[in-house]
Amino acid sequence: MTDVQQIKQRFGIIGNNPELNRALDIACQVAPTDLSVLITGESGVGKEFFPQVIHNLSLRKHNKYIAVNCGAIPEGTIDSELFGHEKGSFTDAKETRKGYFDVADKGTIFLDEVAELPLSTQVRLLRVLESGEFMKVGSSVVQKTNVRVIAATNVNLLQLIQNGRFREDLYYRLNTIPINIPPLRERKDDIYLLFRKFAGDFAEKYRMPVVSLTDEARILLENYEWRGNIRQLKNITEQLSIIEESREIDENILQHYLPSQSSTLPVIYRKSDHKHSFDSEREILYKILFDMRADMNELKKVVHDLSLGQKATYYPAEVKNDFAQTNIVTSANPASINITAKHQNITETEEIVDESLSIDEKEIELIRKALEKYNGKRKHAAKELGISERTLYRKIKDNNINV
Repeated sequence: MTDVQQIKQRFGIIGNNPELNRALDIACQVAPTDLSVLITGESGVGKEFFPQVIHNLSLRKHNKYIAVNCGAIPEGTIDSELFGHEKGSFTDAKETRKGYFDVADKGTIFLDEVAELPLSTQVRLLRVLESGEFMKVGSSVVQKTNVRVIAATNVNLLQLIQNGRFREDLYYRLNTIPINIPPLRERKDDIYLLFRKFAGDFAEKYRMPVVSLTDEARILLENYEWRGNIRQLKNITEQLSIIEESREIDENILQHYLPSQSSTLPVIYRKSDHKHSFDSEREILYKILFDMRADMNELKKVVHDLSLGQKATYYPAEVKNDFAQTNIVTSANPASINITAKHQNITETEEIVDESLSIDEKEIELIRKALEKYNGKRKHAAKELGISERTLYRKIKDNNINV
């Protein structure tokens, strides 16, 4: 069995955390087999190193190793990228192309961000894992492949299964051997070791003296939360190496480079448990506009009821203060009404029609309008809506929108 310390030296892995050592030990033990592996951990913890360790310690080490970022490939082309396509199978298919599962035969494929795979692609991947069979896009010929699949994700796949966004059978196929990488905040003793390694690398890269920390700065470094994990630590070390003239970094200097732990990056509002959402802050704006429209309709109802000589029974919360300052004078003729102060000489006789305020319905309506505006051209429609073309494809499919 390969020693864990030798693996660390060979692949440049820094740290002595027991959980990290456990993850490396599992990788060494599973490497000689062909079992599928699922690597989990927060973004920035270094999940990409473990598939390389497994591949290089396996019998497949002399064959292809291909790393695929599933989240970076558009939904409309990911099947073609993974499984290949036949000439003429779609508009831009000008020639037959091999997919990664064909190219990596007898080798290893690393599927990073596997949770981003569309459900249709998950079905194809499940077939590969179960029988080693796949078909190119536009082909009816079954091909065989002998590929080992290693997947990674930074999200809770069990939660996605409950929300209907990830197949349960695929999860158990991928999760034959689970490996969890601990976040940096749980590896406090490793933080300073990593800082020294990065500081040395950047000093050599930029040909300058190595930066060091005072005792107080080291305590601050080790007690910081590190939401971005190793990636964040590396970036801050590089900033210190380039920007600071002093080669000794004290607590005050370091504090300027560490974002406040009480603050977070801008959060995008999303209804994660509902499949119909714009997945962007645009939805918040729509909600505000719809609420304003609802209040305006209520205001119209008040004026309409008063014009008919009826007692108004409801005032929107946002306009109560305005009505408190408003002098309403009714005349013998109930068909007319004068409102002074902020609202003057308002005459309302139109019929009030309740309008649906469902965000989902408005979302579908906006998608249809955008598609009509651009004559069904989804690329331009997606740009108009402020969403990705991949997201637009999914929403059209989920809502059965005719294009």
